[in-house]
Amino acid sequence: MAHRTELRETSQQAAEPADTPARFSRLPERIRPEDMVETKPATLPDPARDAYNADEWLIRYCG
Repeated sequence: MAHRTELRETSQQAAEPADTPARFSRLPERIRPEDMVETKPATLPDPARDAYNADEWLIRYCG
């Protein structure tokens, strides 16, 4: 069982070299650094999150 591989030029592939100079002839629009940064308001810290519980290890490992 043999397969034959052929390279076929489609109309799009044949038209590509003619479009290439126009496509790459100028740079894209410039993006300002201010537009590249997203700012969000900070959330208030949760005091219960960082509260230390001396007996937590008992609950985690012995419970």
